[in-house]
Formats: sequence, structure tokens, C-alpha cells
Amino acid sequence: MTDYNKNEYGFEIEEMGGYTDSSYSAGGFSTDPGNSPKKPKKHTGMKIAAAIMAMAIVSGGSIAAYRALSPETVGTVVVSEDSTNTAASKTAADTVSMFETKQASGDEMATEDIVDKVLPSVVGIESEFTITSSYGSGYYFFGGFGGNQQQEQTATATGTGVIITDNGYIVTNAHVIYDSEYGGGVADSITVLLSDESSYDAEVIGYDTDCDLAVLKINATGLTAAEFGDSDSLRLGESVIAIGNPLGFELMDTVTGGMISGLNRNITINDKAMTLIQTDAAINSGNSGGPLINKYGQVIGINSSKMSSSYSSSSASIEGIGFAIPSNEVSAIVDDIMQYGYVTGKPQFGISCQDVTETISQMYNMPVGVYVTVVTEGSAADKAGIQSGDIITAVDGVTVTTADELNEQKNLHSAGDTVEITLTRAGEEITLSVTLDEVTQNS
Repeated sequence: MTDYNKNEYGFEIEEMGGYTDSSYSAGGFSTDPGNSPKKPKKHTGMKIAAAIMAMAIVSGGSIAAYRALSPETVGTVVVSEDSTNTAASKTAADTVSMFETKQASGDEMATEDIVDKVLPSVVGIESEFTITSSYGSGYYFFGGFGGNQQQEQTATATGTGVIITDNGYIVTNAHVIYDSEYGGGVADSITVLLSDESSYDAEVIGYDTDCDLAVLKINATGLTAAEFGDSDSLRLGESVIAIGNPLGFELMDTVTGGMISGLNRNITINDKAMTLIQTDAAINSGNSGGPLINKYGQVIGINSSKMSSSYSSSSASIEGIGFAIPSNEVSAIVDDIMQYGYVTGKPQFGISCQDVTETISQMYNMPVGVYVTVVTEGSAADKAGIQSGDIITAVDGVTVTTADELNEQKNLHSAGDTVEITLTRAGEEITLSVTLDEVTQNS
């Protein structure tokens, strides 16, 4: 089933891959994501399936706020020929190829020539997850003695990917291979289907759910790597095409066309702020991780989401509003994933916390803010003197009343930055300086 979260205008933003079912959340907040990749199990069989995960859209800041992108940082991605090495252990001696963005050159290409050039670099991705759902009897929910039951299910998601090196490295969306909604985590098995219909088991090199990007590796050589262009040089109205697998592999390698409808669109998807390219090229479920291509046959974005459903109470539907992650940001993020196994510079406090709402504030005579439930030993918060039971009310003088607002203020900074935290402890207001830690793969 599909569960949509709408904003006040009735907009819906869909990640174009993954699956939906029922979800359960503790409602707390943690700055420690724990995105540790694991090698998937052997995959058997190909199931044709496509579904979507839905998100609300609101105004937000850039996901790249903690990682300023300059021409120097949008460069080479170092990869290793030996896929058994972890990304963090790769050295310069292991490098065999590069992935970098390039300035457009030469004449504009005909659409059919663009397709001929890029299609061999586009792959289908199928991920299988084991998810656990909880349910209980109706009597239990009315205070009786019924109990919660656990049920494991297998869910399949399909998406698209782009080959970035001739020795089998592939970029896609993180939500194609990682389930953050229903407890599935990294897929149990991932299969990559090439344009010649050969299939391979894939290993997860690394991923980042905030940036919604992942790098996979298959045991293949002699592949056609896509050429990535400079997304900073895009202009409104410029022609683009998208290639992907809408609704699964039955419609594999579907080509759609359109233009650049907007640049630097700041939106928030599932509480994650992103700055994206907007296009009216048709993007549908299963297109996640596929290329958005310019008129020179260069990939200038990775398709990730679309706006859909109806606008408010009007019967007019929303069409032609899709979004892609800019190629320059893709390059920088993939660079980090390949070299370190995670995206560098992301800040964290090292705490878990819960909202103190107006109702809770009145009931327990405490200020509205963010109640600290756990402080990780040795973390930035621990070193600064933050304690369990503290209620954070401001960051750098900006009032925060929810964990989301605290997270938003944190993400305006990079690891190593120092912020001033205002908190209440036993009725006394205290201000502490916190030097933010870096989120690493095992944080």
C-alpha cells in the first residue's frame, strides 16, 4: 500500500523507488544514524515489482550546507579494483579508474544519439528486504491482555542505477537499497541487471540516507561508464532526457524528455533538506537512481523524486514536477563514500532526545524544548558537559522547540564547528559551547 504525507497545499513528494507497508517509530531523535553497510546474501530469481515511498514537501535548507562544494571538491573519485577491500581502506596504489564531472564540449547531440551513448551505462536494480511488522489484538489496544505479535515479511523494491567506472562501480539512490521506514535496513540481497540483460549480485560499498546516494559494486569489467557533466552550468529551459525503469523491469530503459524547470530547489523529503534540480521529464516509480542527461550526452543529475497527486481540493492533478540530485553534488558525495565509506563533514552532537511539547511542559512544569534522554560517552555533547535530563531550548541564540528544529540548526554547520547550546537543568538556564563531532560510518 502507499501512505502519503501531505503538506497544507496537498502536495506529495514520492521517492521513485522502494516500497511501503506499515511503520512504527519510537518518536525520539538521534543524531547517530548508524549507516553501516553489509554484504548482501546470494540473490535468487528476479521478481518484477515497483512501489514508492512518500514524503511531505516543505521549505528547507540545502543538504550540502554542512559540505560546501567548490570546484576543488567536485573532482576525482578514487576507486579500487579489489572490491573485497572496504572503502575506508583503499589507498592510492589501488586506484584503477576515476569518476569526475566534465565541462560540455562539442556539438549538441540528437536525442537518439544521446540514448545510444548513455543507455549501456544504465542498469536495473532489484533489492530484497526482510521487514518486521508488529500487530496486536483489538482487545489489547483497549487495555486488555492481548499481546503484540511480530511478523517477518519479504519486500522487493526496484530502481535504476548508473555505471560510473568500467570495473563495476554503480551509483544509485540510497532508498533503492536501504529501507529506513520499516526496519529493513540494507537490503538482504541486491541484483543489478545490465542493458544486455546479464545480471550480477551487488555489494554495497557505502551509502548516505541524508544525501540519498549509494555506491554498489558488481564483479564485472569492460563496462561502459557514463560521462558526468557540470550541473552548475545548467540553464533554465535547457533540454534534458531521463532513462529509467518505471514500474519495474517490464518497462526497462524507458526514455522520457523535457527541460530544466528549476534550479537549486530547496525542499525537505522525509525531514531531510535537499537542494535539487527540477525537471518536467516524466519520472515514475522505479526511476530512482537513474540519469538525467543533458544535450551533450552527459549525466547532470540522479533522478530521485517527484511531486504527485492533487493540489488542495481541486480536481487538477500535478504532473511534470520531478527532481534530481545535481551531478556535482553526486561527484563529491560519491568521492567520500568511495574513499572513506561515509560522507565527511557531517556534524553530530552524540545525543538522543525527545520533544517537550506544550502539553508536557504544562503537565511537568518544564520548558518547551528538546529533552536529552541519552548522551553518548565521549561524544561532543559529553565533552561539553551536556547531561541526560537537560532540556535544550536554543542553538546559537535561535530557539528550538523540537528535535527537528535542533537537527536543522545542527545541519547548518560542519563537523569541527562550535555552537552555543542554551539548556535548562534543574530549573537553571545554562549555556555551553559544543564542538560538533563528525558522523563516521560506525557512528
